[in-house]
Amino acid sequence: MSTVFHRAPKLRLPVAVAGDGIEIIDSTGKRYIDACGGAAVSCLGHSDPRVIAAMAHQAEKLPYAHTSFFTTDAAEQLAAQLVAKAPQGLEHVYFVSGGSEAVEAALKLARQYFVETGEPQRRHFIARRQSYHGNTLGALAIGGNAWRREPFLPILIEAHHVSPCYAYREQRADETEEAFAQRLADELEQKIVELGADSVAAFVAETVVGATAGAVPPVREYFRKIRAVCDRYGVLLILDEIMSGMGRTGYLYACEEDGVRPDILTIAKGLGAGYQPIGATLVSDRIYQAIVGGSGFFQHGHTYIGHATACAAALEVQRVIEQDALLPNVKARGEQLRTLLREHYVQHPHIGDIRGRGLFVGVEMVRDRASKAPFAPDLKLHAAIKREAFARGLMVYPMGGTVDGRIGDHVLLAPPFICTERDIGEIVDRLVDSVDAALAAI
Repeated sequence: MSTVFHRAPKLRLPVAVAGDGIEIIDSTGKRYIDACGGAAVSCLGHSDPRVIAAMAHQAEKLPYAHTSFFTTDAAEQLAAQLVAKAPQGLEHVYFVSGGSEAVEAALKLARQYFVETGEPQRRHFIARRQSYHGNTLGALAIGGNAWRREPFLPILIEAHHVSPCYAYREQRADETEEAFAQRLADELEQKIVELGADSVAAFVAETVVGATAGAVPPVREYFRKIRAVCDRYGVLLILDEIMSGMGRTGYLYACEEDGVRPDILTIAKGLGAGYQPIGATLVSDRIYQAIVGGSGFFQHGHTYIGHATACAAALEVQRVIEQDALLPNVKARGEQLRTLLREHYVQHPHIGDIRGRGLFVGVEMVRDRASKAPFAPDLKLHAAIKREAFARGLMVYPMGGTVDGRIGDHVLLAPPFICTERDIGEIVDRLVDSVDAALAAI
């Protein structure tokens, strides 16, 4: 039995000993195609020598300096790089160690902003059902993942949830995309009014929904309409791009494709590509200046924020993405991946939807294609697919509870940006075999 307390302690996990491009190698020499980037993290694959060299160079000079005493060149340069490419108005970066911390920082910053600007009554946060924003208590409370929330409900802060922009499940047959988007925006407005227009601090949403529902993109105009509602009532818009950001959709910031600018934006995962733990919260100048001109102190922090070696690694990751022109490859390989899957599953009775943007793709399984009825949750189809895929040397990111937190199964794919056309073909071949085997088993 392992002395490490793993998340699933009953499982006997293989030992990973090396990484080679898009593959991870275990202690027996078996190779696994990392078709999910772990959890949409390893966007450059494994063991990129340029990133490793940048980390070593920084560690030789200065691995860490506490941010209550110093800033570092690595942090300043990374922040400048991120702001230069960010949606207009996001002009400041608060570095943390991961996605959950980035969301916690966003929530606390939104609250402090209203305290500093004389609206301390603004305390409510609204998010969406079937969302996921992290596992710390604040982030978990805001998220709409019922299964993750349930054991901890008595110790979670109050949060409010509206319908997700989940076209496959939520859009009516007689409803246009614009009408669907408007209905969801109207629902948010009704919730704001219900809570008290001057008591709502922020609306929080994943630009493209990640693990909980499986790469669900918004319909056109959705976020423009949501932005308009937020502006009407002075509510901040917080976009969570921890999974979908930093090039995963083919755009450095996923919200670029939607033409919307948030007040606060969170990133992690692909920011550092797994080479070091790092996340960030990007903030509008308006919010930043309210803190500077008010108390002058953001009442929040963690020991490893702005970690110099982590910032150096993330800076090199972003340079590699730009120098190697990887974003066009993300778009091309993502289109190839969805096309191959749709061609193969065009008449499959148990594949309901294939969706996503860039190399961020979800496949939703159903018991009956016509009615969209899901499989019974006790069958754990998603777990069977993961097991069959892993046996075939393929890492995918499946999840249950796709529909409402209890029922539904999907597989999330988020392969590295460096994937070739041949790599995508191999991923599809192995996934098809894995799904067939899992369906046969149940």
